[in-house]
Amino acid sequence: MNQSQAPQAHQRVNASLLSVAEKRLLYWIAARLPMWVTPDILTGIGVFASFIIAISFYLTNFSPAYLWLASFGVVLNWFGDSLDGTLARYRKIERPLYGFFLDHVVDSFDEMIVLIGLGFSPYVRFEVALLALVGYLLLSINVFLYTYVKGVFQISFLRLGPTEVRLIVIFSNAAIFFLGNPVIQLPSGPINLYDIIMIFMAVLFLVVFIVLSIVRAVELSALDEERRLRRMEKRAKKERTKKQKQVSS
Repeated sequence: MNQSQAPQAHQRVNASLLSVAEKRLLYWIAARLPMWVTPDILTGIGVFASFIIAISFYLTNFSPAYLWLASFGVVLNWFGDSLDGTLARYRKIERPLYGFFLDHVVDSFDEMIVLIGLGFSPYVRFEVALLALVGYLLLSINVFLYTYVKGVFQISFLRLGPTEVRLIVIFSNAAIFFLGNPVIQLPSGPINLYDIIMIFMAVLFLVVFIVLSIVRAVELSALDEERRLRRMEKRAKKERTKKQKQVSS
């Protein structure tokens, strides 16, 4: 499986903080992988890692040490999910239709598994985890629709991409392990630190979704109007040509 192209050729936009260094690292790894490692195997590793993360979050009900296993799962998920498309492009074995479709179906499934697992942990309320999931899926839908209508596939926002989000999860796990998920008193009542982190991520997803939807709707409306005017101009030109021929005859 790979994520190199959509069914129609499109422009990939990744301006995240670590995108340049990450790309170099991924190609360095891809060049050294044995031939029996295929993009599909890497995709499977990414899915397997998501289950490791989710199960580890649940097991933190018994010991916070499982936060480290969850963080290992995040790294393993990055390895499989980020490297499958890179390996396909490096070996020139891209499958644009299959790759684009399956890659993002798997990404959505992985996020669902991870956030549900986090919701079953003692650190994040289940409704907060689901709110973050809703925000992620809404933003994903926006990205997919814009890729379809405009040919631009944007995978980073505010200099944050999937890799930066993974790092936030890893740092959050470490902070909670050492700090013990402290409770912060707000006017509305007490709230845990990890809840605050996930609410911040959920709100960030939702705000970016809303802003992008408005900006892109205005952009596409202007594009449609421009095309409509061109069609009218073309139709008027045909009518003038037709009348000129009639006069000449």
